[in-house]
Amino acid sequence: MKRFFAILSLALVSLGAQAAERIGPRAIWTWEEDSYAMLDDPATAGRAIGFLQSKGIGTVFLYADAFGKRNAIADQPQLYRRLVRRLHASGLKAYALLGSGYLNTERYVLPRHRKEALAMLQRVLDYNKAAAPEERFDGINVDIEPHILDEWSTRKVALLGEFVALSDALMEAKRASGQALPMGPAIPFWLDGLHIEWKGQTKPVSQHVQDIYDYVALMDYRDKAAGGDGIVSHAMDELRYAERIEKRVLIGVETLPNAIKKVSFHHLKEADMERELGATARSVGAMQPFGGFVIHHYGSYRRWLERAAIDAAAGETGSK
Repeated sequence: MKRFFAILSLALVSLGAQAAERIGPRAIWTWEEDSYAMLDDPATAGRAIGFLQSKGIGTVFLYADAFGKRNAIADQPQLYRRLVRRLHASGLKAYALLGSGYLNTERYVLPRHRKEALAMLQRVLDYNKAAAPEERFDGINVDIEPHILDEWSTRKVALLGEFVALSDALMEAKRASGQALPMGPAIPFWLDGLHIEWKGQTKPVSQHVQDIYDYVALMDYRDKAAGGDGIVSHAMDELRYAERIEKRVLIGVETLPNAIKKVSFHHLKEADMERELGATARSVGAMQPFGGFVIHHYGSYRRWLERAAIDAAAGETGSK
């Protein structure tokens, strides 16, 4: 058993050693349970930081809203101050991640929930205003997805209009705070195929959203870089438009299991993902808007890699 764990440790080190070869800046979405575990336990935070550093990840999208009958950003800001300060000291940036399946925040696109959405953002803005420079968030990522709503199939155009209106209201609130931290949404790659009218202009929803925010994190969930249904093809419209308006695009990839295999890298190996991200970076890396990659999400990514390391260690043990 001791030999097995020694081999497992070597396998994990081997996987981490590839970080130096990775192409493009990297961020990672870190959801409720993982974020609160890091807030509550310095040892858990330390392990997470070591893992992220080993994987060449430079920015943590850290969940910053209520979870488990607590809202630490409002009621225990010292926990965020401690963690953000530690992330910065370790060379990592921290973006506040807003939006939650736990809170069903897809409802926030509806006008009757607008106040809740603005309050969610205001708590982060208030936190940043009160925090010391080394304790402040470096940016904000908003993940509110109207296509999750039950009425999506019958009210698609109206919901997209409400999503754009909410986006405008959130950015206005940020401007009113006087804070310059970049804010952007997670959006699906297919928004460039849907057109709506907004403030007298009819164009793709993705372009309205890019006009409003500082950047977008494109949920470009495919397991291949090339081809008409690949990562590069699905990102190109957003990258070209961002080039025109001088904004950034982060390309998001998935590691959660999915019944549709092409959506996620979960059914593949880490080397496969690195190959496809490398191919993507070679295709679009010279474009000014390319802001690197963002991985969904910390918990699933780590479990995926640890499973691969266990399999590798078991294979090594079995061959002896």
